[in-house]
Amino acid sequence: MVHTWSPEQYLKFGDERGRPFVDLTARIGAISPGLVVDLGAGPGTLTAQLAERWPSAEVLAVDASPQMVARAQEVPGIGAQRGDVRSWEPPRGVDVLVTNAMLQWVPGHLELLPRLVAMLAPGGWLAMQVPGNFEEPSHSIRRQLAAQQPYARHLDGVDHPASHDAATYLRTLGQLGLEVDAWETTYLHVLHGPDPVFEWVSGTGARPTLQALPEALLPAFEAEFKERLRRAYPDEGGGVILPFRRIFAVARKPA
Repeated sequence: MVHTWSPEQYLKFGDERGRPFVDLTARIGAISPGLVVDLGAGPGTLTAQLAERWPSAEVLAVDASPQMVARAQEVPGIGAQRGDVRSWEPPRGVDVLVTNAMLQWVPGHLELLPRLVAMLAPGGWLAMQVPGNFEEPSHSIRRQLAAQQPYARHLDGVDHPASHDAATYLRTLGQLGLEVDAWETTYLHVLHGPDPVFEWVSGTGARPTLQALPEALLPAFEAEFKERLRRAYPDEGGGVILPFRRIFAVARKPA
């Protein structure tokens, strides 16, 4: 089953999801780029920040989801088009290439990095960020529950995100001839409302799992998932704390 993305669900936590993008792009040293590409741009709301920073650049949002591209086409100041990171080709050398919270969905994405580096113009910048929290309860609980029957028979082959540590990205990009700055940050998001961690993951990491389940099984799965998440992330007053580790790398191609 091919899952679909919901801009509305994703943007429920737009501020929290936007913080890593701001921290990532702050490290890009480009002065006056001609072509800026946000690869895996989602709804384009963050891509707009790139257009504001470099108003003379052509800023392009690219995403594989038709729902996300349709939303991005409504964002002023940017272009938007549908494209898969594994096959999309830029119209010319890219001066700034951003990929924010997307590569974790591409199996074996380290092998994709040479392709991304080849897109860069001389002196171009590559900025990437991926989640590094896949061993946290927000993910491990979903995997444990999905491995149980009667759910498991419906979830074979469902997409699961995965990533590497900062040192791996630093070495890989360095071996491709780039100057690399890599780091990691753990954000402590304070979430409010009923079952906020479930609402968070249902817009990203858990969405393919939830969409793959038949309607007859979905309510029971969701109820158990929510209960386990509530135990793992209790609200002890003032909201639920969701630790979220993120992995970053910003690299520059020699001029």
